Amino acid sequence: MQHLSDRLASYLDKVRALEEANADLEVKICDWYQRQRPSEIKDCSPYFKTIEDLRHKIIAATIENAQPILQIDNARLAADDFRTNYEHELALRQTVEAGVNGLCRVLDELTLARTDLEMQMEGLKEELAYLRKNHEEEMLALRGQTGGEVNVEMDAAPGVDLSCILNEMRNQYEQMAKHNHRDAGPGS
Repeated sequence: MQHLSDRLASYLDKVRALEEANADLEVKICDWYQRQRPSEIKDCSPYFKTIEDLRHKIIAATIENAQPILQIDNARLAADDFRTNYEHELALRQTVEAGVNGLCRVLDELTLARTDLEMQMEGLKEELAYLRKNHEEEMLALRGQTGGEVNVEMDAAPGVDLSCILNEMRNQYEQMAKHNHRDAGPGS
């Protein structure tokens, strides 16, 4: 126990010695700062004008550097607008092309229908010509057989008027063409 007390006393002596050395060093540091401090305060007012000029130059340079950034942003916005317009016009073009393709199909169908109707009309004209020729031949043959004049009255239904049928077919074709044209109109 005595040994521990001696060690503690030795330790406390060292702490006191270090505190004294520390106080000594603090006094020396304060003296050194006192000696290093300038004896007079300098007047910095001439530098304020230079500082203010440099501040204005910095602001002007900042504004000048911001101009290209602003121009880049404006160019980017313009490019975005052009891209949007292009995409809109492309969609519009594709819509119009689809409409034109649809109208081409309608036109092809109408052309086929017209060709078919013209062929039917030609067939009916040939049939009409054939029937007239047969009628003429039969009339001539009947006139030749009777030798005299015979007045025959028939109570029969009137014959089919082929020109009326052809006109009706033509009207139906024109109505179909108007209807198809209306269906394929500007909204398609």
